[in-house]
Amino acid sequence: MKNKLKETVMHVVFFLTACVSIAAVLIICVYLLGNGIPTIAEIGLENFFGITWKPSKDLYGIVPFIVGSIYVTAGAIVVGVPIGILCAVYLAYFCPKKLYKILNPAVRLMAGIPSIVYGFFGLMVIVPVIQQLAGTSGKGLLTASILLGIMILPTIIGTAEPALRAVPGSYYEGALALGATHERSTFSVVLPAAKSGVMSGVILGVGRAIGETMAVIMIAGNQTKMPGGLLDGLRTMTSNIVLEMGYSTGLHRRALIATGVVLFVFILIINICFSLIKRGDKAS
Repeated sequence: MKNKLKETVMHVVFFLTACVSIAAVLIICVYLLGNGIPTIAEIGLENFFGITWKPSKDLYGIVPFIVGSIYVTAGAIVVGVPIGILCAVYLAYFCPKKLYKILNPAVRLMAGIPSIVYGFFGLMVIVPVIQQLAGTSGKGLLTASILLGIMILPTIIGTAEPALRAVPGSYYEGALALGATHERSTFSVVLPAAKSGVMSGVILGVGRAIGETMAVIMIAGNQTKMPGGLLDGLRTMTSNIVLEMGYSTGLHRRALIATGVVLFVFILIINICFSLIKRGDKAS
């Protein structure tokens, strides 16, 4: 009787917890959409999706920020994804046990470092290097991409490594039995078998890159124009919201909330794409 009562209580607790989580997401969606969509209609699609952001002249074009967010995220993917996946493979199948005891906690420690600390690192280390190599201010797309690529590493590694270890040992042993080398068995058999888990890490890393704010503010240059090259300054959607929300009022403030709606849609599209990829993997 006591066991049944405990089970019933725990079922209720879990159900309420799930309801709270769902309710929180719904409240955020309702607030953003309820405030953002009427603002977009008030500003006008042509103005809102224009290329000029000058609130003093009632110009609220967010396309430079959308492009900046896409460029920075793409750069972070180019830098971080190959390194993250290769590092996960190394930790799972190549790293000596003694070295693993050092590297694994180090990777976990990276995940706990605040973004403002990463921003200081980029400002004091990466920016001066780019200044010397390119002869520019050092703040721009390239710098932000490198730093974000570093920031997403623990997310990718922390998700991809357990996925690689979860692959049945018979896959690897079967490849060895057929004459494949250790490296070929790992990259040609184990890694494809863990594709779903590895993709989960990549998607989570992309989500962090596109939503990062403080570090990008410090090293991206914060220019409201369209970025024209790797060394040009830019501003992302998240950076624009943070930089101007403190002093904005009226339509300006509502336009920033509407920018949050666009960012929310971006994250939603990423999650949908990930779900489609997983379904495709299961179907195949």
